Amino acid sequence: MIYLFLLILSFILTYFIKNYYIKHALLEEINERSSHTVPTPHGGGIAIAFVWFSGLFYLYFTHEIDSSLFFALMVGLLISVVSFFDDLYDLSPKVRLITQALVAFGGLYFLDGFQELDFFLFTIDNQLLTNLFAFLMIIWFINLYNFLDGIDGYAGSESLFLAIAGFILFGDNVFLVLAASVLGFLLWNWHPAKIFMGDVGSTLLGYNVAIFTLYYANQASSNFWIWIILFSIFWFDATLTLFLRYRNGEKLSQAHKKHFYQKLTQKGWSHSQVTTTALFINIVLLGLLYTIN
Repeated sequence: MIYLFLLILSFILTYFIKNYYIKHALLEEINERSSHTVPTPHGGGIAIAFVWFSGLFYLYFTHEIDSSLFFALMVGLLISVVSFFDDLYDLSPKVRLITQALVAFGGLYFLDGFQELDFFLFTIDNQLLTNLFAFLMIIWFINLYNFLDGIDGYAGSESLFLAIAGFILFGDNVFLVLAASVLGFLLWNWHPAKIFMGDVGSTLLGYNVAIFTLYYANQASSNFWIWIILFSIFWFDATLTLFLRYRNGEKLSQAHKKHFYQKLTQKGWSHSQVTTTALFINIVLLGLLYTIN
């Protein structure tokens, strides 16, 4: 029942946020990176964040979440707050990077670091190397999730998929909280989107994925690769696109529309077609992982 309540709360909060932003003309303007043609309210991620952190507190006080995971995820409150102001005032890259570094450090602190990285043929367990890798991974996941939040339903559906996959594979109720938080928003964000999540939502979701990856990898090293496979559409697109732009000598800080999902929309695919195709691939990957496990 609590998860249904959280879903309804996310849905209602998103509705009021949407109306507030429209009333005060706080709309996402069209620019060279946009995949939209109509200014649309953004900041719907506030609803995701509010419901998410409320649900985390519920799990903590009912003893349904490990304390280390709870506190590591709660560090994400900092990235949400700063990203909220970034949505409103366009903060400097330095402020954003410092914030990302702080939450990466905080998350690792509460997880007691990243224990080992298993490449099957060999294992890296030097704590300096594993934690440096984990620190950079958290920052990269935060940014790449923000990069991939560009068309209706795409970022939200990815997080909803990861929540469902996480619950199927690991059975922890924290994934039900995540699913409820995101689904309530996603109902307003599906094509055509009535509201966007903004950085306040995308950076938080990217951070959550990184923390889940590290937390479950500390329980069993093979879990690291489970999360990498589940999240593969996002990190592969973002990483390969970044590499190709670097190789071509492009300014990496400059806005662009060269991600694969953006290229598909430029070729005539609708937002729904791109999103549902990504979901289909994700479901196939989950099926393979479930069969192997």
